[in-house]
Amino acid sequence: MNKDYITLINENLQNLYLNHSVSDKLSESIKYSLDAGGKRIRPLLLMTTLESMGGKPTDAISFGLALEMIHTYSLIHDDLPAMDNDDYRRGKLTNHKVFGEAAAILAGDALLTDSFQQIIISDYDNDIKLELMKLLVNAAGSNGMVAGQMLDMESENKRISIEMLETIHHHKTGDLIHAAVYAAGIIMKSNPDKLKLLDQIGRNIGLMFQIKDDILDVEGDFNIIGKAVGSDIQNEKSTYVSLLGLDASKKKLEEIHLNTIQMVDEVAVYKEPLLELVGFIVNRNK
Repeated sequence: MNKDYITLINENLQNLYLNHSVSDKLSESIKYSLDAGGKRIRPLLLMTTLESMGGKPTDAISFGLALEMIHTYSLIHDDLPAMDNDDYRRGKLTNHKVFGEAAAILAGDALLTDSFQQIIISDYDNDIKLELMKLLVNAAGSNGMVAGQMLDMESENKRISIEMLETIHHHKTGDLIHAAVYAAGIIMKSNPDKLKLLDQIGRNIGLMFQIKDDILDVEGDFNIIGKAVGSDIQNEKSTYVSLLGLDASKKKLEEIHLNTIQMVDEVAVYKEPLLELVGFIVNRNK
């Protein structure tokens, strides 16, 4: 995992709200969650995929920031009492526990809205900007992440099928991760065959990320993952572990990983950076 990319992402995120003065409380609430120490998987995936395809990783920073802003907004809202009602995120008190529910809601609203500004002011060609905007809307909106969150809430206290579980997580978690990978192809103006491979690689990584999350909810350590362990069981949520069992979930994760490695071999010019990052996602402990 490229630490230089993470440093670049963090520096750019920290600069986003330095000069905002309309509401100090709103800016502080936004910065609190942006600076909470996330893994930056989505912009990192975008930059690494671009590098593996022979592109310039810094060309991805604008869309990478937009992805991380939307991801951060989703976490702020997910933690609210009306949603998952979590007290801790990444080892710190959740946004609403520090700033209040109203400020947390508005911080999420601001991050979502401001994310599109990153694409508008970017140096991408106008046709690329349009394609990236369409990708982001589909990934984040009522056909993407938000729909997945709604389905997830509706499935609480119910026994659902593995097919429904995959639908939920394809949208709730997978769509933004998929967008990170697929956007590299848009920025590179890749041909349809490469875009098709990137589409499947992105979906695989999104699925692997969620399966690993479900495994960590059973096997993880609060001091490492920074949030309560066993919350899915407590909330009676269906997970890959609850539906398939722990061993079968690990086996499914490994099968998807092997399939992804094969596709990366086909699409990448320099495959090692992307394979290393995918391996990190599969083997992480938080």
